[in-house]
Amino acid sequence: MTAYLLVFLGAGIGGAMRHGVNTGCARWCGLDFPWGTLTVNVAGSLAMGLIAGWLAFRAGESWSQHVRLFLTTGILGGFTTFSAFRSTPCCCGSAARSPPPPSMSSAPSSFPSPRWPQGWR
Repeated sequence: MTAYLLVFLGAGIGGAMRHGVNTGCARWCGLDFPWGTLTVNVAGSLAMGLIAGWLAFRAGESWSQHVRLFLTTGILGGFTTFSAFRSTPCCCGSAARSPPPPSMSSAPSSFPSPRWPQGWR
């Protein structure tokens, strides 16, 4: 039960961070392209790779499974979501009053998930 609570709390933090990035990117870059979604997915994928690699090879025994769940599944899972990336073209087209770029519709299904590195256990 503790693991579910940690993932729940981490996802809330990650979701709030995602909202902040999306709002900031919309203000600074406009709504013609979903820069916030692109930013959180690239930054979150990089962070996931770095954290997962560090936890796998450098973290000591003191780093419990609960910490791992909170950081990766919770915070980064709430921060980066491909379901939001997939739904962005619908919102992007209505906000900008033009159809979404074709790359936004096809990109998520064209690339493997960033959580799919070689040798992940």
